[in-house]
Amino acid sequence: MAVVVSKLNQPVEGEWVALPGGELEGRRPKALCGPCRLRKAAGAPQKAICFECYRAERKREVAIERAAEFESATEARFRDGLPFEPVNLPRLARLKAERAGARRQARAGTGQYVDKRRQAQIAARHALLRVGEGLRAQGLHAAELQLPEAWLPFVASR
Repeated sequence: MAVVVSKLNQPVEGEWVALPGGELEGRRPKALCGPCRLRKAAGAPQKAICFECYRAERKREVAIERAAEFESATEARFRDGLPFEPVNLPRLARLKAERAGARRQARAGTGQYVDKRRQAQIAARHALLRVGEGLRAQGLHAAELQLPEAWLPFVASR
């Protein structure tokens, strides 16, 4: 068995367990395989490390080592996220102009009222919310109000 050592990250008494065959010992794994986890949950004493537990522990140690070495703020890592080609500025300007023209055309004729209707709906919803907050402050419920039927789509849309 291992000797009690006062340094950090050193083996402690009872931390070492026998490997199958009983000839070798290894540290008690922190990561367990499924069957060993079930045995431990059932309260059975852990006699030996199975090979799957050893592999899981080794994978865990390697992952911790890699995480310690990982440099997340390198210039190369940020450069990899940049686009492959520079932005085509003339094409972008043309697309913006086309979009602005499409918006102007959409606002012509009956389309000019679409934005006004949407803004009125938003204003009505805000007014209803203010009324509801005032009612809650007075201890009344919105169901007790007699609202006009024309308001129903605004109230029921939420």
